[in-house]
Amino acid sequence: MSNAELPSLPCTAYTLQLVVHEGLLSQRSVADAMAVGCKIVGHFKHSALASSRLKDIQLQVNQPARRLQQEVQTRWNSTFYMIQTLIEQKQALGIFVSEYGLTDMLMAHQWTLQEKVISVLGPFEELTRKVSSSDAMAADVIPAVTVLHRFLTRETDEDRGIKAMKGTLAAAVRMQFTDVEENPLYGNAMLLNLRYTNRFFSSTITAANAKEMLKLELLRLPGDKQEDHDLNDPPSRKARSDQPTTSLDSMFEEITDEQASASVGKAAVGSSVELETYLGEATILREDKPLQYWMINKVQFPNLAKVADRYLSALCTSVDSERLFSSVSRKIVHCYFVWI
Repeated sequence: MSNAELPSLPCTAYTLQLVVHEGLLSQRSVADAMAVGCKIVGHFKHSALASSRLKDIQLQVNQPARRLQQEVQTRWNSTFYMIQTLIEQKQALGIFVSEYGLTDMLMAHQWTLQEKVISVLGPFEELTRKVSSSDAMAADVIPAVTVLHRFLTRETDEDRGIKAMKGTLAAAVRMQFTDVEENPLYGNAMLLNLRYTNRFFSSTITAANAKEMLKLELLRLPGDKQEDHDLNDPPSRKARSDQPTTSLDSMFEEITDEQASASVGKAAVGSSVELETYLGEATILREDKPLQYWMINKVQFPNLAKVADRYLSALCTSVDSERLFSSVSRKIVHCYFVWI
């Protein structure tokens, strides 16, 4: 991208991975517990007999007959899934140890630590899945960071024993995503996504700066005289889901509702009438498609629609392209063996 003199963005999924490794897995007690977990999984992976015995025990105690998930160094989510399956099979593993023995086994305090790690990493796993989807875009990054930071800094009754973990991760989030709100590739994209607009900036100052950057983009449009448009239609309000599916979903709606009153009722003057009117619109649901919104409203907001065509095309991770290359390579190998 640099050689082509094109602006580029880092992979958000990889950045989240760095946050987890630097903010949590670098802690000695957590790393030691992870190492023991990896040895347990490795034992069953390399021993068909041990794996068969564990499966029999799982069936006896009415637990899912699942293989233990192996950790993959390049994908932190696999660490999350490894811990998850270990905790799920804790009873079966305990019976296995009592009957057949095991060289490495988690101590009681390490089991407790693993459960705390799972509770802290749950939102990271959820956000990683969402930003890695095929329709995720750069507009999703600032809201994801804002919601994640709120989760990590909000104190709850369930924080007993994990407050330090959350604090360490919050610091890592701030460090890895330090300039995300000043980057126009993120800021303009979020402003032009009606799921979020200007509601997810960390301060009114960064929100105002981002809006000014978007105004500059509008001024650069060829042939644009910045004339006022007839935009007398009232903002369209859409009903939100009655019940958020996850705690992160509730935080997304919470932030949106907090900022809604600040985005309505501003006076639109001169060349900014189109932008101010758009920012006064009610946000669409998170499951709605922002590109479909611009297909419908490009007549109402013609200049913004042109800018949205550029900024809403940027993906926020390299996951989807990697999937494409992997899929193509598998097809090539398959065709090769069929030809042979």
